[in-house]
Amino acid sequence: MTSNVLKYEGCNYLRQRLVLATLSGKTVKLKKIRSTEDDPGLKDFEASFIRLLDKLTNGTKIVVSETGTSLLYQPGLLVGGKLEHECNTQRSIGYYLEALVCLAPFTKKPIRAVLTGVTNDQVDPSVDLIKLTTFPVLKRFLGTDEGLELKINKRAAAPEGGGEVMFTCPCKQKLRPLQFVDPGKVKRIRGVAWAVRVSPATTNRIVDAARSILNQFLPDIYIYTDHYKGSQSGRSPGFGLTLVAETTNGTFLGAEMASNPKGSEKGPTIPEDLGKDTAKLLMEEIYRGGCVDSNNQSMTAVLMVLGQQDVSKVQTGELSPYTIQYLRHIRDFFQVMFKVEVQSKTEEDEELQTGGDKLLLTCVGVGYTNLSKPTG
Repeated sequence: MTSNVLKYEGCNYLRQRLVLATLSGKTVKLKKIRSTEDDPGLKDFEASFIRLLDKLTNGTKIVVSETGTSLLYQPGLLVGGKLEHECNTQRSIGYYLEALVCLAPFTKKPIRAVLTGVTNDQVDPSVDLIKLTTFPVLKRFLGTDEGLELKINKRAAAPEGGGEVMFTCPCKQKLRPLQFVDPGKVKRIRGVAWAVRVSPATTNRIVDAARSILNQFLPDIYIYTDHYKGSQSGRSPGFGLTLVAETTNGTFLGAEMASNPKGSEKGPTIPEDLGKDTAKLLMEEIYRGGCVDSNNQSMTAVLMVLGQQDVSKVQTGELSPYTIQYLRHIRDFFQVMFKVEVQSKTEEDEELQTGGDKLLLTCVGVGYTNLSKPTG
């Protein structure tokens, strides 16, 4: 049993460790969680995340010390099915959804989760970004998008929340291997400008500002305006923009920004500045390039490892620090190492100005099988 226990210190990358523990069936012991800080132990949003994993599984054993500075997590079986969870408002629903997306294909029953809390903030990916950029990648592994949905019932900004989304995902016995090495060329840009508890004119100001930059590069641009009011608009005022560039080969590269939360020391956000800054962030993401954007690198790596015993390849831009750490954890939990090659630029690439250096990530799947899911 001791050889099956992985030990770590500190609170960093808690989600990664618990998600990989749940998938691999290995026990994790975390020590010295903020032990030197004035407020030691697990934060409320981390405790909330652990409760979500407990709802998602059956037979999970969780032991937290009295001070909260150590955690023993012994995963049970992934059950899924219908569940409701109130997400802590220190982090957005996206924080919880990122983990759910990695676990959902391997549950016994298809997930139908109703999550409440903050839908858009400045820290985590918003529900819009997950729907527009993560789902297309997940669809390639599942082989279908039937039953894969993310519906926003109520939108809510930080810090007080009050939003609600419904996430449904089919479960599969096996994932498909991924061969995705040519991102194609950007053909159109889509987006969502959202606002809650502020003037409806705010979204139009955001769209005009974003277009003033994007129209210099591409004519096919459409940004939806999404203004919620009344009981569907949460408890805090806010606005933001999510932009996604779609390529000829079905790559989706995303970028987003949200306004400063109410009472922020940074002061109020100007809609025009937010629109222009988001457009510039999208340009950076396009320059970085690859077949998956920086936000979805880590999820793609996890699902490649969990595929059939076949070779999976994906082209990415520069790896984010979060993804690099995920690759290290994948080695710990699944004993799989990725081959990472820098793709040297050709003369044609230089001529086409294809952006920054690209990496080719290659691995062989572990042949992970969802034993709870009947064949056929």
